[in-house]
Amino acid sequence: MMRKTKWQLNLLSIIIGLLIIAPILYALSLSLMTPAEISMFPPRLLPSQLRLDNYQLALSMVPFGRFLTNSLFVGICVTFGQLLTCSLAAYAFSFFEFKGKKLLFIAVLATVMIPGEVIIVSNYLTVSQLGWNDSLKALIIPFLTSGMGIFMVRQFFLTVPKDLHEAAVIDGCGHFQFLTTILVPISKPVMASLGIYVFINTWNQYMWPLLTINNPNKRTVQIGISMLQFSEGNNYGVILAGALMIIIPSIIVFVIGQKRLVDGMISGAIKG
Repeated sequence: MMRKTKWQLNLLSIIIGLLIIAPILYALSLSLMTPAEISMFPPRLLPSQLRLDNYQLALSMVPFGRFLTNSLFVGICVTFGQLLTCSLAAYAFSFFEFKGKKLLFIAVLATVMIPGEVIIVSNYLTVSQLGWNDSLKALIIPFLTSGMGIFMVRQFFLTVPKDLHEAAVIDGCGHFQFLTTILVPISKPVMASLGIYVFINTWNQYMWPLLTINNPNKRTVQIGISMLQFSEGNNYGVILAGALMIIIPSIIVFVIGQKRLVDGMISGAIKG
């Protein structure tokens, strides 16, 4: 009975997986078709022959190489910045005792409940006053920490026995040394989970880069695909080719770190 149930669950997982990946596979097929093949009725599922013309045209219409470099730089900086700041803040909330600790942590959690669209105008005015418009600083510095990241890392740190921390302090281990040599190595699942989550979110940002960046040399890939759509109109093969090129890095990051992502999400779930 158990073996039959496992077989049914595996079959269901395969069906759901195929349903999720089917639109991406169809988009890949369309990106290899000519405009005439795309507009055929009934629709074709596969191209008559493999063509890379749409990819070449997409690369010639929009400087995807520059946009890709900008997005990678921003994504890496924001990811490592959040790993650093969230680890430090989570350590303080986990191992320090100070007045107003609970109230401050509630205030940090409250930031998670505020939609980004609510504060986008005030953030834009702040960035403008600092003179960061048309600069990658506008895409990096405002996102160097997050309440969600602090919460995730804190939940994992709370699972670490207090005796371990006390023993390290007795042996002369300072707070920063304890964090870097003991906590961080055993926190790889949650760190990897947070890193993947932050990188993908940063990579997929559209509204904020569109609002703050007007310099074509500083734009990101998400703005690039909208430029491609505007220039190509109804040439869906070229648009899909560009879209597939910009989602490849995020898919690679997710596939490589999917096990760490799941482990990190559940690692601190049993500790309040």
